[in-house]
Amino acid sequence: MATEIRVPTLGESVSEATIAQWFKKPGDAVNQDEPLVELETDKVTVEVPAPAAGTLESIVVKEGDTVEVGALLGQIAEGAAAAAPAPAATPAKEEAKAETKAELVDVVTPSAGESVTEAEVGEWSVKVGDVVKVDDTLVELETDKAAQEVPAPVGGTVVKIAAETGATVEPGVLLCQIDPSGAAATTAPAAAAAPAPAPSAPAAASGSSMPPAPSAAKMMAENNLSGDQVAGSGKRGQVLKGDVINAIASGATSAASAPAPAQVARGPVAAEDEVREERVRMTKLRQTIARRLKDAQNTAAMLTTYNEVDMGPVMELRKQYKDLFEKKHGVKLGFMGFFTKAVTHALKEIPAVNAEIDGTDIIYKNFCHIGVAVGTDKGLVVPVVRDADQMSIAEIEQEIGNLGKKARDGKLGMADMTGGTFTISNGGVYGSLMSSPILNAPQSGILGMHKIQERPMAVNGQVVIRPMMYLALSYDHRIVDGKEAVTFLVRVKESLEDPQRLVLDL
Repeated sequence: MATEIRVPTLGESVSEATIAQWFKKPGDAVNQDEPLVELETDKVTVEVPAPAAGTLESIVVKEGDTVEVGALLGQIAEGAAAAAPAPAATPAKEEAKAETKAELVDVVTPSAGESVTEAEVGEWSVKVGDVVKVDDTLVELETDKAAQEVPAPVGGTVVKIAAETGATVEPGVLLCQIDPSGAAATTAPAAAAAPAPAPSAPAAASGSSMPPAPSAAKMMAENNLSGDQVAGSGKRGQVLKGDVINAIASGATSAASAPAPAQVARGPVAAEDEVREERVRMTKLRQTIARRLKDAQNTAAMLTTYNEVDMGPVMELRKQYKDLFEKKHGVKLGFMGFFTKAVTHALKEIPAVNAEIDGTDIIYKNFCHIGVAVGTDKGLVVPVVRDADQMSIAEIEQEIGNLGKKARDGKLGMADMTGGTFTISNGGVYGSLMSSPILNAPQSGILGMHKIQERPMAVNGQVVIRPMMYLALSYDHRIVDGKEAVTFLVRVKESLEDPQRLVLDL
């Protein structure tokens, strides 16, 4: 009886793969679940295991061929050699067996949320040979939304670091291994002490232990690309088809390996300037910030309207009650509580600013989850004050304080940063006098606060010096009309210039 070997499902958007290499040849004995063949897509490499034990009877596609999901790869004659010991397919498999015998504890990339599919490995807090206790921080992972510390699941000795700083890893990928007995620090071979690159970490083709995948090699030849121009993301640094596509998209050509390319492209002094340059890879968070901001500009019909507010009344109220407020509520009385409350009042009157577009529908939010943009040393994050319209100014100040501290400490979770319906950005803390904030998609409005600047103003026919602030409302003109945007900003101005309106809900 023969068992068919077929191409498995490779992912929602992947319909075909290339045969990278066969680990067995016809006539070889195989055990169930032993890797038989490696398939390469434009995103990942996948090992296809044997569906049954027996003898590999036939191979119907050869290395380099492109096959679709479900296509026949070969057949196994069951039972003929089921008991035969199967040799290891790869060095990695032998290594895995040795580690199993040692009963090591694997530390893998945790899941960081439903929409987070990968993370970047940050700085390691340990090195091979270090002794750790339960819950000691091993490494920090950075996703496109937040940083996350990975604790030690057990106490013991770190015997292997499998993902280097800067590597991109998916949930479930091995980060390191811990020997709970602690003995592996002295018994482990010297080779294990050196950090191994992560399976998914980009590596230069020239330093890879694997030749480029067949489809990748063909595409490299067609585009005159050399091995050192393409970073491989496959196993052991193997260059995949997707790596070549990325290299071509980034402008790599054969000319890139020509002598002194910088002088040709950037002028005769570029070579000496390069010595004084520093190239730093963008973090996942920064890459996502850049992409989301650009997507917002490309998608929304974004427009900005401006106004100004006399901050004198709020400043007087704050000065009068700040000590009593802090004593009672345990938090300082700032400006964000007043602005957040003023925004929630205005959103109730102009619900379009609190809505979003979904295809051909407009979704009106009957609640106010206000995102507050917070600058950190790793980039801009926007934690969300949930149901701010149901909170007092004191409760808003307390929540903003808690979220700000979590942001600075890198402790924000997914729940802290999702679901916002409107955003407030305070560039004034950095001295900005006026700016046009970019929408936080899919939201349809964002309020920009700015520096409080004393300016001469005409009040009741006289020139007086008043503490003024420019306000900017950027909005999606597809949902919000100009009249609604201007009215919204006027309502915010009126609430701040007469704070009693916030207390009386006017």
